[in-house]
Amino acid sequence: MIINLSVFVSSFVYAAVGIVVFIAAFKLAEKIMPFDLVKELSEDDNVAVGVVMAAVILGLAIIIASAIHG
Repeated sequence: MIINLSVFVSSFVYAAVGIVVFIAAFKLAEKIMPFDLVKELSEDDNVAVGVVMAAVILGLAIIIASAIHG
């Protein structure tokens, strides 16, 4: 099985761009929230904040995947 180098490189570039966009969007969401995310999750064990952040992560992942896929 021969792997086409251009397909491999383009997949790697799209994955890297997706990860960078995801991290930037996550940091932006973290700044927008009116509370300290780390304190709420680690010290206060706030499950509701964990559910909200899980929804944000899934939403960002779906948006980025559809933008990359076309």
